[in-house]
Amino acid sequence: MATRDPANTLRNQRIAELTEQINDLKDDVLKLTGYKNEHSLNATFGGKYAEYIDIKNEVIDTPEQFIALYFQGFLRTLEGMGIFARQGNAYYGAFALVKKHKKVQEWLRLFLTRTFLRNYDALSKARPRVEEAEIWIGQNNASYGILITPRFKNGAWENDKSEIRHFKPKYWTIGHIMETGFVIPDEDDRIEFRDVEKYLSFFRNTLVRNSGSVHERAIARKYCQFVCSSDHPLDVPLLIPELRYGGKDAKHEHRLDFTIINPHTLAKVGFELSPWSSHGAIAGTKKKTQKEINEEAKANFQREMRKLKAYFRKLGIPILVYTDEDLADHDAIFDEIEKYLSPTNVPKQLEFQAMEDFLAFTPAI
Repeated sequence: MATRDPANTLRNQRIAELTEQINDLKDDVLKLTGYKNEHSLNATFGGKYAEYIDIKNEVIDTPEQFIALYFQGFLRTLEGMGIFARQGNAYYGAFALVKKHKKVQEWLRLFLTRTFLRNYDALSKARPRVEEAEIWIGQNNASYGILITPRFKNGAWENDKSEIRHFKPKYWTIGHIMETGFVIPDEDDRIEFRDVEKYLSFFRNTLVRNSGSVHERAIARKYCQFVCSSDHPLDVPLLIPELRYGGKDAKHEHRLDFTIINPHTLAKVGFELSPWSSHGAIAGTKKKTQKEINEEAKANFQREMRKLKAYFRKLGIPILVYTDEDLADHDAIFDEIEKYLSPTNVPKQLEFQAMEDFLAFTPAI
């Protein structure tokens, strides 16, 4: 059984602590603001965060960033009202209460911090653009799709775009595929998996075995071992074989053996296992010396790799290429791949002056 995520445990503990602090301040804040009950107070301040922050597109990593964006949005709202930001206006009235009472400021900071922590998973995830919210893998006549919120409509698969932000698993991870399964192109049908082991079996014995590459199969076995030994297997990024970068219908110009998509940043990195035999083969060797064969094979290989790198450079996808010498050590290759299977989320630079700027607002005369 997977162990409990310590980050979630700490978050829940912090939410409980914040609730106690908020409750301790509640009665005093109600008296200072004149609101009849906690519901009205929450609706006036905390309930406005979706109005002040572009939560559809903004990726928020910390409570400090969430609070900063909240006050920046609140300030933009006040500034946009011009001469109407004055007594009698509900937004200005809320602003005046925060500015006047330190205890209201303290309560609001605690309330916004708890709001962020309660919505952490949805707020902290990078959300893919519409065109990046589905990927297709596999050969031309044996492809599968991975969507985020798949629905079959008018004879084709699409995402329910309104639900993408609420998708609970981390994007493009084992948890993602357990939630959605694979969709079958142009058919109202899916391949779904009861447990992680079933998915890994399909990955290894169907998706990767079809390639016929002993090197890909070796890396696939190591990936399966890595997932099974993980404390949190559902959070492990997918090792995606044969990603169709042009989409479901586009003819492949180049394919990569494996791709990993960082679930936090959505950045892609590709891995190409390229023995000379597959990219540097030459014809008419009977009349050539071994030296000539080697030089020509090397030139062919280098030419193919230049084409491959140039193609993926246009797509903004860095790739790591492993040749014959590298492929003699599958452990070393997977050690490099493993770095991309344990990604971390680097917080954004915070904007610490948001509260001060907000409190310095002066209504237009």
